[in-house]
Amino acid sequence: MSTLERSHWRSPALGEQRMLDLPGGRLHAYDTGSGPAIVFVHGLLVNANLWRKVVERLSPNFRCIALDLPLGSHTLPMPQSTDLAPPAIAAMIADALGALELDDVTLVGNDTGGALCQMLVTSRPERIGRLVLTSCDYRNQFPPAMFAYFKPAARIPGAFKVLFAPMRLRFPRYLPFAFGWLVKRKIDRDAEDSYVLPAGVIRGVEADVKRVIAGIDKADLIRAADRLGAFEKPALVAWSREDRLFKPAHAGRLVQDLTNARLEWIDDARTFSMEDNPARLAELIAGFVREPARAGATT
Repeated sequence: MSTLERSHWRSPALGEQRMLDLPGGRLHAYDTGSGPAIVFVHGLLVNANLWRKVVERLSPNFRCIALDLPLGSHTLPMPQSTDLAPPAIAAMIADALGALELDDVTLVGNDTGGALCQMLVTSRPERIGRLVLTSCDYRNQFPPAMFAYFKPAARIPGAFKVLFAPMRLRFPRYLPFAFGWLVKRKIDRDAEDSYVLPAGVIRGVEADVKRVIAGIDKADLIRAADRLGAFEKPALVAWSREDRLFKPAHAGRLVQDLTNARLEWIDDARTFSMEDNPARLAELIAGFVREPARAGATT
């Protein structure tokens, strides 16, 4: 399979590819299974493939929708006029839920996607029935310090080409500044290629991710965190116990910020628990969706 073909690849476990025509542009969404709807939101420089192992486990009992957002590993570049700052992408997710005619969904976010979910449930929560936050950005950790170099790089002409060029080889992908601190074990090669190659081979993708990064503002996530108490639906914080980027203390603070939340730990996993320990994450999500709504928070 050629480099370009690999960059378009998505796991068959994700199901049917659907094209959504939204006010900001076109998105792919992957749809499989039936039952209560679960919508998965990935973070920066990954795509819907991030959820393939969890979707495979959940789709026999739930309808699983994984969005392919314009966060640098996508294959549908956005129009140049589209606002790609994180609050606008959160609104894009809300538009996608509307286009799919979904209500009472369980929204699941990871990494930057967790920040987007916090923004969404505090701005357009109408279609959200439950929230799951796995290891993710929180308040002023946006982005985490390890990836703070993205911000200046987005402003320097040619810098991103220099950063992405080594990613054609597999070894550099597991250095700390890439996937090295995000996973404990190597990612499937096809999925890994789909994360790192699009920005280098699909015209417009690099420009999109630079606009996203340029639009990141800690104040937006702090504002969302300050408003999380207004989201009264059930919430689950499912944090990786061995996370090296997102502080375990932040998991507890998120539970305190939310009105109706509890905390569960995922062992043997770093930030990408859906790569390292998908069985545990899928088990937590399935149990959470099935249980009746309840008040209070537990740790």
